[in-house]
Amino acid sequence: MQMVNHKKDKILQLFKRMEILRPRDLVAIGISGSYLNVLASQGVLQRQSRGLYTLPDSRPSEFRSIVEACKLSPNSTVCLLSALRIHDLTTQSPHEVWLAIGQKDRKPQIAYPPIRVVRFSVASRQFGVEKRKIEGVPIHVYSAAKTVADCFKFRNKIGLDVAIEALRDCRESKKATVDEIWKAAKVCRMANVIRPYLEATS
Repeated sequence: MQMVNHKKDKILQLFKRMEILRPRDLVAIGISGSYLNVLASQGVLQRQSRGLYTLPDSRPSEFRSIVEACKLSPNSTVCLLSALRIHDLTTQSPHEVWLAIGQKDRKPQIAYPPIRVVRFSVASRQFGVEKRKIEGVPIHVYSAAKTVADCFKFRNKIGLDVAIEALRDCRESKKATVDEIWKAAKVCRMANVIRPYLEATS
């Protein structure tokens, strides 16, 4: 019984560092991942979706779905509409979490939250990645400048009006300089496309 309580205490301590856990988080501290399910059956934890657990009194932030998606697909990078949301460059709250993966990467198999996967070239995939912690969970998200450039590159998916608005908001809020946006545009091969819009905001 003492051993069981010790495991429970260690897991609850882990929740103080991050608000969402998955079985592999327990394996990293020497506890079987199945113990999360045991605690959930006892009402100690709440099962959010397959493989994700929180405390019952957990108060999710507005980015909870993004955090959940990143927890289930840690090698992905938050991009496009979801990245705009993190950078506060849009008032929209997309119902899907937009994730970037490599051209040859396996698509994440996530039932919930709903995700939208976009494949990036090697150069574009690696450029402008920022590391953040949301609800104690480390995530990767593209910088404001890179996100704006990506919006122009994938304007057929999200709409040119969204890309233009993101650029304008990015400049007005000083989330990125002209040089930073221009550099990102070159990586995305969007220099000629973005030039007139960038000049209009300078």
